[in-house]
Amino acid sequence: MTQPQAEPTPVLVEVPHSGLQIPTEVEHELDASPLAVLRDSDLYVDQLYARAPSFGATLLVSRVSRYVVDLNRGPDDVDSAAVPRHPKARHIPARGVVWRACTDGTPLLHAPLTVDQFSRRLERYYEPYHRALRKMASQIRKQHGHVMVLAAHSMPSEGRRVLGGKPVPRADVVPGTRGRSTADSRIIDLIDAHFREAGLSVKHDEPYRGGWTTAHYGTPSEGRHVVQIELNRALYVDERSSEIKKNDFALLQTVLDELVAKLGEMMSNEVQFATG
Repeated sequence: MTQPQAEPTPVLVEVPHSGLQIPTEVEHELDASPLAVLRDSDLYVDQLYARAPSFGATLLVSRVSRYVVDLNRGPDDVDSAAVPRHPKARHIPARGVVWRACTDGTPLLHAPLTVDQFSRRLERYYEPYHRALRKMASQIRKQHGHVMVLAAHSMPSEGRRVLGGKPVPRADVVPGTRGRSTADSRIIDLIDAHFREAGLSVKHDEPYRGGWTTAHYGTPSEGRHVVQIELNRALYVDERSSEIKKNDFALLQTVLDELVAKLGEMMSNEVQFATG
């Protein structure tokens, strides 16, 4: 957690998927190459938002790989093939709160987890992150009357509408608000306009509507606003080598700095945000 380094604003940037660390205690449970860990992370997103505290925002970053726990899924999102004996387990296609396969379909778990193994992962890596997120969001809301959580993610530049189908290019930026339900309309409109004015293409809720964090914490009527921002990795990374495109990275970082500053200014000057 990095506290604001300027006048605090109601903005909290959380980065759940940029971590690359796999703790020693779970290494033997996984069969993941360093390349796979890198590819399935939200690569360098923590660095893109590293200057957010300079604009008054609070920054929360996980350093643990999503191969350990996926912090943007619910704690009861349990894949029955990954944790067969869990009482809440159900059929999930490979990636619940604990993944059993990488995004390319390569098996990730050496063997299904016991309930104890699964519970330890949540206790040590999932719950501390969300306790910190809840605590800081609550403190900001108490101080300012409302809080704006910017859930910072990245996505591959192409996807597939159907399994085995042709690659489909994605927009530069995908704000996820689950049908404009997780944040005030003014916030959503500001984000949309900001990226378009920067010359970037924007498509709301497709292919990502906002994950568990957005749905769970985004309650605008209670002063809690959440927008998930998916950035097209091709904007700042060579997707073949995973190396930063230095000039493009610097330009995008400036765009994000300006977004954090604009959101902070808007929310600091507004007494109340109603559901829009």
